[in-house]
Amino acid sequence: MKKLAVITTLLTSVASYTSAEPNLLVFPEGSDLAFSNVEQNARVALPVSPFSDGNVKTEVTEGGMSLNVWKTPRATTDDLLGDLRAQLEALDYEILFECHTRECGGFDFRFTLEVVEEPLMHVDLGDFRYLTARQRIDENAGVVGLLVSRSPERGFVQITAVSPSQTAEPIVAVSTKLGDTGDDVAPASLGDLLVENGSAVLAGLTFNKGSSSLDGSPAQALGDLAAFLAENPDRRVILVGHTDASGSLEGNVSLSRKRAASVVQRLVETYGVRPAQVAAEGVGYLAPRASNATEEGRDQNRRVEVVLTEPK
Repeated sequence: MKKLAVITTLLTSVASYTSAEPNLLVFPEGSDLAFSNVEQNARVALPVSPFSDGNVKTEVTEGGMSLNVWKTPRATTDDLLGDLRAQLEALDYEILFECHTRECGGFDFRFTLEVVEEPLMHVDLGDFRYLTARQRIDENAGVVGLLVSRSPERGFVQITAVSPSQTAEPIVAVSTKLGDTGDDVAPASLGDLLVENGSAVLAGLTFNKGSSSLDGSPAQALGDLAAFLAENPDRRVILVGHTDASGSLEGNVSLSRKRAASVVQRLVETYGVRPAQVAAEGVGYLAPRASNATEEGRDQNRRVEVVLTEPK
């Protein structure tokens, strides 16, 4: 029996759940509440369609609103949202809309949403899921929106819950619940992420200021990647450099390619990776992970990713 983090995320008691524990969404052991905000007399529009023809259709609800962000142990977005969806359905919620990354409308859909800022909430533009659900009780029942994404280390869940009722404080209680979670799940390794997702950000890389050369700081991600390639000699990867949107596209593509090449050189010369297993490319600012309008977003966009290709 292990402790699970639990948040009182929904606003109206539902008979289909145990009467002693109404409307609880249960998160895995090791989850942390990163952000919480409550508003009365709010007007909230939650998506019920993908981004199309320049807009997203929404379900508008007025009432008490709570916004929470949970950071969870590393998990796939499929697993995170699948578990939460099942819990909502057990609480007699109907799914109004659900989508995954490109199905949602990708970048355009993401930036129609009100999202808590980094680093409290993180959205990987290549891997996020969204769901809007409504309680079946009556036409004035509560509505909830879930935005799920992940980083190489953590899962992220943003929960927006709205109730037409103004009589109760929305989503303020955090407690613990005993439950059987089964076996512990170890954080995914870099190799696991590559096999699972086809790509991963190489964390911990730092470049000399104004230069394409890596500094001398050790980076565990490079050692992990070298170990994966040594264990899988038939696999090949491409290191892809990315920049923020400062400067010209041509200059940023060149810089991003040079930084990726610097990482390839370090892998070969320091970690003994076979040159045939690695290549370098650069795309400049053409594949952002976050908005370039903020410093936090630009920091995320300046990165080197490893992309796993098909075995030869």
